[in-house]
Amino acid sequence: MRKLCYTVIIILTYTQLYACNTGNPVNIRQEESNNLKKDSMKLKITIGGKTASAVLYDNPASRDFATLLPVTLELEDYNQTEKIATLSKKLSAKNAPDGFDPSAGDIAYYAPWGNICIFYKDFGYSSGLISLGKIISGIEVFSVKGSVTVKIEVEQ
Repeated sequence: MRKLCYTVIIILTYTQLYACNTGNPVNIRQEESNNLKKDSMKLKITIGGKTASAVLYDNPASRDFATLLPVTLELEDYNQTEKIATLSKKLSAKNAPDGFDPSAGDIAYYAPWGNICIFYKDFGYSSGLISLGKIISGIEVFSVKGSVTVKIEVEQ
């Protein structure tokens, strides 16, 4: 009985701490859902002869990124999980959560390095990672070995 009580206390404490964390992935996913309901910017990402579609969320970092569009980037493979490239300027981290738990299709900004990241596989929570948007179709074009050259532009 004592073991059960300790287990319940530990679980409740962990749950409470996790829920209070500003980088809580559940809250971020809810924020993404809310952002999609707003006027999200639609993006077209061209890789060779293939195209992916994405949405850019309405937050300070995403608005900063939009000022760089259209942009052509050489995305390097990182950790067989994401494609990354250093941007020409740092994006705003104003009002951003402490971190983010990305899944396949997420477009993010890693503030400590100044990188844009396009995740083609799920990854764990990362401090300093800011959600910018989501690939809504064509994510499979990123699941190739090595680097890819992409053009990111506002969808007309």
